[in-house]
Amino acid sequence: MSTTLGFLIRDGLSIDIPDCLALDHLYKTDYVWQMNIAEESGGWRVGFKTERLPRLMEIDYPSDENRLQSVLPAEHCFLVAISRDQSEIMGYLAMRNNPVYSIAQVHDLVVSRPYRGKRIATRLLNVARQWARERHLVRITIEVQTKNHPAILFCQQAGLEFCGFNDHYFPNQDIAVFFSQSLR
Repeated sequence: MSTTLGFLIRDGLSIDIPDCLALDHLYKTDYVWQMNIAEESGGWRVGFKTERLPRLMEIDYPSDENRLQSVLPAEHCFLVAISRDQSEIMGYLAMRNNPVYSIAQVHDLVVSRPYRGKRIATRLLNVARQWARERHLVRITIEVQTKNHPAILFCQQAGLEFCGFNDHYFPNQDIAVFFSQSLR
């Protein structure tokens, strides 16, 4: 007997936002990306190193209603993964279209904890890539907190490459690391 999880990806609607925000956003990690900055002979050296934490840390991903509202217009992308049988939201992706630089910028890629490991995030990302290609965008970029090691691993496994960082990027002053991939 098959235990395959059936789900669909569809455009998100404003009525989906409360259900997206109600998902289990917690994740666990025992690794972080530690950033080091040093001034050296007229320049700067910046490095990231994977560090093991002394104990497993449980972190609540910072979901935000305003971020989801901002991707509702048709020029942006809001996707939800729903179960085939119950229409229950299992995950979502929020992505902004930056037409100035022809970049698709993923701000949120969340799968509720009970449904992780079922390739839902991969399917959401694949649909987002296709959406971006149809709008002639040339790159897709995902922002991740340095302490979200599961998301960093996901980005790397999905073929995205580290492309930069922004210190104090998030409202809680966390560092953002960016992963990017060409869509050509």
